[in-house]
Amino acid sequence: MGFFARLLLVGFCLLAFGSRGFVRGNAELEALMEIKAALDPENKVLTSWTSNGDPCGGSFEGVACNEHQKVANISLQGKGLSGKVSPAVAQLECLSGLYLHYNSLTGEIPREISKLTELADLYLNVNNLTGSIPSEIGYMASLQVLQLCCNQLNGTIPPQIGSLKKLSFLALQHNKLSGDLSGLGNLQTLKSLDLGFNRFTSTIPVKIANIPGLQALDVQNNSLSGLVPPALKKLEERFHYQNNPGLCGFGFPSLRNCNNLDPDLQPNGGNTDTIGPIPQTANVTIHCNQSHCSQSKLPQAALVAGIVSVTVTLVGAGLLTFYRYRRGKQKIGSTADASDGRLSTDQSKDLYSRSASPLVCLEYSSGWDPLDDGRCGNGLSLQAPRYTLEEVESATQYFSEANLLGRSNFSSVYKGVLRDGTLVAIRSINVTSCKSEEVDFVNGLNLVTSLRHENLTRLRGVCCSKGRGECFLVYDFAPKGTLSQYLDLEDGSIQGLDWPTRVSIIKGIAEGIGYLHNSEANKPAVVHQNISVEKILINQQFNPLIMDSGLPKLLADDVIYSALKTSAAMGYMAPEYITTGRFTEKSDVFAFGVIIFQILSGKLQLSSSMRSAAESCSFENFIDCNLRGNFTEPEAAILGKMALRCTSELPDSRPTIFRVIEELND
Repeated sequence: MGFFARLLLVGFCLLAFGSRGFVRGNAELEALMEIKAALDPENKVLTSWTSNGDPCGGSFEGVACNEHQKVANISLQGKGLSGKVSPAVAQLECLSGLYLHYNSLTGEIPREISKLTELADLYLNVNNLTGSIPSEIGYMASLQVLQLCCNQLNGTIPPQIGSLKKLSFLALQHNKLSGDLSGLGNLQTLKSLDLGFNRFTSTIPVKIANIPGLQALDVQNNSLSGLVPPALKKLEERFHYQNNPGLCGFGFPSLRNCNNLDPDLQPNGGNTDTIGPIPQTANVTIHCNQSHCSQSKLPQAALVAGIVSVTVTLVGAGLLTFYRYRRGKQKIGSTADASDGRLSTDQSKDLYSRSASPLVCLEYSSGWDPLDDGRCGNGLSLQAPRYTLEEVESATQYFSEANLLGRSNFSSVYKGVLRDGTLVAIRSINVTSCKSEEVDFVNGLNLVTSLRHENLTRLRGVCCSKGRGECFLVYDFAPKGTLSQYLDLEDGSIQGLDWPTRVSIIKGIAEGIGYLHNSEANKPAVVHQNISVEKILINQQFNPLIMDSGLPKLLADDVIYSALKTSAAMGYMAPEYITTGRFTEKSDVFAFGVIIFQILSGKLQLSSSMRSAAESCSFENFIDCNLRGNFTEPEAAILGKMALRCTSELPDSRPTIFRVIEELND
């Protein structure tokens, strides 16, 4: 190869690989510039998106990347965007979250969006989108949240939507959708379904009522008819069916009983399995007779209902005006006017803010506000970065149920998206669950802030709201969920938890505990007290992250005691705690031993026979059968013996976590 040929090759390599920006400076950067041109045609909002910039360098507003320097999230909610959603979004192959809600976007949802096979969250709600729902969305296997409400979408719900096996939240309210709901009964993972204020017809399918995890159903203000499935009584006040004159049922408040006007809708001995949907071409007045339909004037009851409705609307408008005044600076979203009966941006925001800030700032008698102006009483200073309440509310979409990850007796955890596109987990703790002494509380926060290790969840910052009476802890988000989700799998799969991964997870948990127990890492030694597979998160690379480290330093003693009941029931509680009432490093080691057994066996509940099998190295009786023999017997024997020693009845017979780490690294 000649000199000039070599020089040309070197120059090409420098252009292709010389900077991180140019590595992705082809497809993804070009795609982002196309997306920008469509979303913000006048370049008023996305000025930080430049063709010579680095999308993963932190300069692109609302863009966050994964560890492979690929765009993973676009978070542009409430930015006043007035363009369209570009088909170029399909070129961002690693996109897991697209958040474009509370804008003024127009046009149709591009069908190409279905190529985003990793997309879990699609938020296009509160815009001015038109057209139909693309049937191709039904092929987005990773989709968990689909928010399309408060647009001007028309047509029917594509039957392909019923193929979304992971979909938990579907919100289509306040559109112009029509047709029947028969295809939605296949969404067996659905938790919340909102279809209100549309033009749907037919019955409520029994299959929807029988979805095992369904927690909320809203079908109000449609044209549904027929018998309401009795199984929906389990939802109680979270089932909204108002303003569907054709609906009838038994035992539902404010819903008329089926009667002789509905002869074919009478329950057959309580068996509703024979009830089928009414065809779309059916005449909804089929059960009316001449005596009921001959007069053209409104019945008196309807007139009274109308007056009541107008009165409620006026009162609601007054409260909403006051609400806006009180919220002041906390408004986000577009300034588009409501049209065609749609909710305005602020009204739609209220729709999602059942837990939003109260109208009046509540003052607590204790004067609890330990983080006022970043300084605390007694000269204490908070070390953690601060978030505002507006940032926390915006990130969680005003604490939407769609973002709820879990709830305990003292806190709730929400998935959130910061304005720069970063995914976070936000734990909300009520003031009544916190340490009553300001000094103890702030010292606890500072301890939690100081904990930094690759196998611990990282606290990004805090927010304490006197008005809400809550403290919010903002952590990095772990996309793979908790370790417990990979145990007790009945489908015979291992969900990515092969043998090397299990060994790696055990090592990572040990390293995390070792960091906590180490008093030489610029911090005091910390006993976790409540380690379990529910407290182990899994990140994108299947590395374990121990969460809630140091949390007992923030919480009141009675709250901690209550939280330990579950731990005791699952077998994580060291025997000596019953007699001493104290936690030590050895009690953490005991819980770690239980976790080793759970990871090896693939089971949550352990048995005494499993211990015997580990002692005798009867691998078939304590190694997960879903591995189908794909494990290393010497490693399995060592880990089994280690689990036995860690769960010894006597604390002195258990190794320290540092000794465990030495053995694991040997």
